[in-house]
Amino acid sequence: MKLSVLAWTAVLSLAFVVSCGGTSEIGGGCDTSGATDECVSGAICSSEREGATNCRKICTEQADCGDSENCNGINDSNQKSCQPK
Repeated sequence: MKLSVLAWTAVLSLAFVVSCGGTSEIGGGCDTSGATDECVSGAICSSEREGATNCRKICTEQADCGDSENCNGINDSNQKSCQPK
């Protein structure tokens, strides 16, 4: 029983660390527009129309993005990201 409690404590602690720390995948939420340390490598935190901020792929030209995205500038940054149309 004691081992079971310790195992569940470890699992829950790991889940908390993963969900509250580290980096977000592309499309995942982030806090600071222009920040790259909140997102996976190759992505940047971007403000979106609804006021949300999400990690988006960094781009330099439209060809870097998918058909449903535009390569647009990011507030508080000199970089661009693939943002939904």
